[in-house]
Amino acid sequence: MEKKKVIGFYNYTVILTYIGMLFAFVGILASIRNDFTTAIICLMFAGICDMFDGLVASTRERNSYEKHFGIEIDSMCDLVSFGVMPAIFVYMNLHGDTLTTLLTAIYVLCALIRLSYFNVQELDRQHNEEGHREIYLGVPVTVIAVVLPIFFVVKGVTEYFVPGISLNAVYRAIMMIFSVGFVSGIELHKPKKSGKLALVIIGIGMFVLIFVLSGTGIL
Repeated sequence: MEKKKVIGFYNYTVILTYIGMLFAFVGILASIRNDFTTAIICLMFAGICDMFDGLVASTRERNSYEKHFGIEIDSMCDLVSFGVMPAIFVYMNLHGDTLTTLLTAIYVLCALIRLSYFNVQELDRQHNEEGHREIYLGVPVTVIAVVLPIFFVVKGVTEYFVPGISLNAVYRAIMMIFSVGFVSGIELHKPKKSGKLALVIIGIGMFVLIFVLSGTGIL
């Protein structure tokens, strides 16, 4: 490998990955400020970036170093975007009590283990076969970018129209369920293009709904 004046790669195949991580970082800062609407929007943008970064990367012929870097940087950004950021979001929502601290810590740890194991598998797979992965072991960490915004809206609407009710405990349940899902050996098929299109449509609908509800004071 040739000596580089600046380490890393900065071509267009990884820019979307970098942007997704930056959205997540802004979401972390928003969570700390208790601006949960902004935080959840940032999580959704990070999810959209992750959904298409692989497609963008596939448009360019890459050498082995670029491919390996792509695998590593994608997982590192995923850890920030779909591991650390959701955990801080839930932690701040529940005011950091002891149980929430434990559950969010376990959630981040399980996300880290899942992503590291995926990297080992993917490097081995690319060494032995060509093409794209069709089956994943464990629940992908990116699923939280769909589940958490949906629950955020449901929680906000329910608590607004049913005074006195609190769905905070569901946040803890989400942390527990995903922690187990990340490290489980369940086999899941990679979403087809129609599935990704459906997620994009749902995402657009969620964006509009969140902006409307936020403007009316419900969120």
